Amino acid sequence: MSRGKLAAPDTRAAYIGISYAMRPDSSGEARYVTCCSQVFDAQGSGLEFVAFETSVDHVEIRGRNPFLDREQMRAVMSRSLALYLARHAGESPRRVAVHKNTPFGNEEVDGCFDALGTVEEVELVQVIEDSLWRGVELEAPRTGARGVPARYPFKRGTLLHLGGYDTLLWTQGNAPDAAYSGSYFKEGVGIPRPLLLRRWAGRGPAEPMAAEVLALTKMDWNNDALYDTVPTTLRYAKTLADVIKTMPSLQPKPYSYRLFI
Repeated sequence: MSRGKLAAPDTRAAYIGISYAMRPDSSGEARYVTCCSQVFDAQGSGLEFVAFETSVDHVEIRGRNPFLDREQMRAVMSRSLALYLARHAGESPRRVAVHKNTPFGNEEVDGCFDALGTVEEVELVQVIEDSLWRGVELEAPRTGARGVPARYPFKRGTLLHLGGYDTLLWTQGNAPDAAYSGSYFKEGVGIPRPLLLRRWAGRGPAEPMAAEVLALTKMDWNNDALYDTVPTTLRYAKTLADVIKTMPSLQPKPYSYRLFI
């Protein structure tokens, strides 16, 4: 796969990453939520984002996680979809995948479908980076009845189904195709931690969903590493949210990602 676009893309797919950030009001209290929605297509074009600021009257805070109400999420998704339409002569995407690292609330799910009602396939995926799962590959024993730990971890791209909605995906791991011969583990040491992918909306097998997430870990234009641990949808959205929450004011308009590299 070449950097910058998916290897076997759905040419009418859009990928959206959502991240939240608390912004203080004039008294210094964290009273406003900035929802950063970053969108691009399978070709890697349209690297733009929308920063949508809302008051806590439209947000439910559960623990440390904000959840938008239906109206606010519909507005965020509508603006994100508008970015895609502007780049593709008004042609609606056939498929939209939305990623965020916190759960999707019921009203957020409804808001997404309100805005994306004309899209044939909508997939809402929570990408959990700090999962507690680990795995060690075992080699077939030469003698005896037990396997022995391999010198290298699971192959990058390994999947493990945990149920109807949860899937483990190893975005780190052995990448022999990147080596001239033998195995290659970019991190060098340690046991890689898989991502936990939890699907809140969507249908079909988990393999295509996981393949997209895996491919999106190689689309960071601002990084020359072989891969990232999380998909670019979330990496960019979080980076942008961290930047804009420090800004004193924010205009409700699209911004190019290149301005924040």
